[in-house]
Amino acid sequence: MTLHSCLLCLGSNFYRTAHLAYARRDLKVFFPDIRFASEMETEAIGSRFLSPFSNQVAYFETTQDREQVRGILKLIERDNGRLPEDKAQGVVKLDIDLLKFDDEVLKPADLALPYVQAGLKELGL
Repeated sequence: MTLHSCLLCLGSNFYRTAHLAYARRDLKVFFPDIRFASEMETEAIGSRFLSPFSNQVAYFETTQDREQVRGILKLIERDNGRLPEDKAQGVVKLDIDLLKFDDEVLKPADLALPYVQAGLKELGL
């Protein structure tokens, strides 16, 4: 059984503290060994989103493959109220991005963001 490493970034700009708390709770159900960096307040990237955001980096290892992990992340987003039409209004209730799966960087621009780099440092990664 192969163990895969996963790096996530969570974000919310709508009832931020509550949505990130719900996300942490739900992620722990699926990935009990998950570790979280501190929440960080950031400004929205782009003018279409409401500011500020709360963002948080997380890391875990799993035997599930990349598509299974992505499916779980989407399920958690939906269970926490994310709707497709929210983005058009500048609202992000909950966004969970898989930035890296094993050694494959899936979102290089996001991985380079200062708050993601700070979260990596905090987690010792």
